[in-house]
Formats: sequence, structure tokens, C-alpha cells
Amino acid sequence: MNEMKGQEQGIVSPDQIMELAICFQRSRILLTAFQLEIFTILGQGNKSSEEVATSMGTDIRATDRLLNALCSMGLMEKKDDHFSNTPITSRFLVKSGPNYMGGLMHMVHLWDTWSTLTQAVKKGKSVFSGHIKEKDESWLSAFISAMHERASRHAPHVASLLDLSGVFRILDVGGGSGAYSMAFVETNENARATVFDLVNVIPLTRKYIKEGGLSHKVETAAGDYNKDAFGSGFDMVFLSAIIHINSYDKNLFLISKASQALNPGGQVVVQDFIMDEDRTSPSFGAMFSLNMLVGTLEGDTYTESEVRTWMDKAGLRDIERKDTSVGTSLIIGKKPV
Repeated sequence: MNEMKGQEQGIVSPDQIMELAICFQRSRILLTAFQLEIFTILGQGNKSSEEVATSMGTDIRATDRLLNALCSMGLMEKKDDHFSNTPITSRFLVKSGPNYMGGLMHMVHLWDTWSTLTQAVKKGKSVFSGHIKEKDESWLSAFISAMHERASRHAPHVASLLDLSGVFRILDVGGGSGAYSMAFVETNENARATVFDLVNVIPLTRKYIKEGGLSHKVETAAGDYNKDAFGSGFDMVFLSAIIHINSYDKNLFLISKASQALNPGGQVVVQDFIMDEDRTSPSFGAMFSLNMLVGTLEGDTYTESEVRTWMDKAGLRDIERKDTSVGTSLIIGKKPV
């Protein structure tokens, strides 16, 4: 509540500055507990700090202090020197649970990149090496899992905002788990979708699609959207959380490429965090631009006027914006008939 008040009214006191400065401590406590799988080790039972430390192979005293801190944050309960999960952590942070938030491991990885923000600001780009094509399996699995958790919640709402009545073939560029493609073909039973993503992502995509029972309606294609052809004959090209990875010029190229893949009357749909013209709001987008700075070589967040310029130069018309209820915006451009 205090953090939201600060965002709305501005930081007005030294105490608020200090509160903001130490927020990282609570985050790190949660992420360390998740990384060590403490919640899963406790499961539905209760254990002493010594028992937990023995299971993890960690120091007993240090483990006890971490468990106590988790209790102080409301993430754990303590009785008679034994610790147990809360109903919430049992539901979302225990591996065997159906609602397990496995994507939190991506936050652990983001901790590493965000720790280089000072160096990135000095250099003007990420000091981390390695394209997503070069990431190891554990990093990639955590990343796609995090994206799937978010997309699965939001995709039905996004689908409801789009006119899919005349859409039969969909190209989902950089579609990851295929969550949006699955929502689209469920909304329009006559539609079929192709998820286009990197060769090391596609096996994960197929797994999620199979789990969703939609392998007969959603197919995959491996490739690099900066280099490989999209093909043609699509009624919609969907780019969600893609433009913030790229430079301005690469996005201009990408939108033009998407336009060329459309049938006459087809639409290009961009979903992202769209910035106001002064780039200070929305607040999440302003911070996300720094996430792109530390994590990518060219990424950024962009304004509506910038996206409209790309679409206009790509020959798209009737450009409109639709804001979602989840903090993102859709910019939609149509190819003339």
C-alpha cells in the first residue's frame, strides 16, 4: 500500500526513500526460499529448522534465520519450533500443487541481470552475454513457464478484444508456450494457428500445446523472426511481448514483414507495454524499459506513436488502440483489401 501511495503521489519523506531502498531484502528472502525449494520440502507437514537444513544440505543456524524471516513476512507459520507452509504457499509454492508458480525461477534469473543495472547504464546496453538461443535448458524452461503463467491468465481477455470472425489462419510470432494461439482457436473454432519461435523453444511449445489438448489446431514452426521467412496467407499476425526485445529499426522491419505475410484485409496485432509520449508512465513500462536494458542488447519500451509509424510505413491502415485490463495495450493495423 505504501509503495502504491508513493507511485501515485511521489516520494515525500526520508522514511519512504529508505522503505523503497530496502524492498530488495524481502524479494531476496522469497527468491532464496524458492530457489532452495523450502516450500516444497515442507509440503503439507511441519519440520524443525534442523530437519529443513538437513534436507537442503544448508547451515542449521542460517536456515533457522531464513525460516523466521519467512514467518515475519507471512509466508510461513511457526509453532513449537516447527515450521509449516501457509494455505497460500501450500497452494502456489509447493511443486506437487496444480497451481505451482514455477515461473518464479525466472525472477531468480532476473535478479542476476538487474544486479548489473549500474554497469548497463554506464555502457548503454546489457553487460550480460548470450542470446536466448544460447540459454541453457533450466533458464529457458523457467522463462517460458513464467511467460505461460501470465499469458494463460490474460489470453482469453485479449482474445475477447479482437475481431476474430474472419480470421482462419493465425501466425503467432515468438509465441512461446502457445497460450495466446490456444485462446484464439478456442474463441474461433474455425481458426488454426502457427506458433513461430526459436528452435530451442519449440519443444517446450509443443509440450504446452499437447497439455492443452489443441495439437490438432495449433502447429509450430521453428525459426528466427529477424532472419527467416514467415510465409503468406495469414489473416492475423500476432506479436505479443516482442517489440520490447528489439531496436526501433528492427521493429520497423518486423512489422513490415508481418504485413507482407497477411492476406488482404488481414490484421497485425501488437501487444506490449505502450508508453505515454513522455515515457514516465505507465510506471511498470518505465521500469520494464530498464529490464530490457539489463537483459537485452537493443530492447526498450515504445510509445503508441512509434508503433503507429511502423504500421503506417508497412502499409497498414485503420490503426487503432485497445487497452487491456492487465496493463498492456493492443495496437491493431489492417492490410487494405
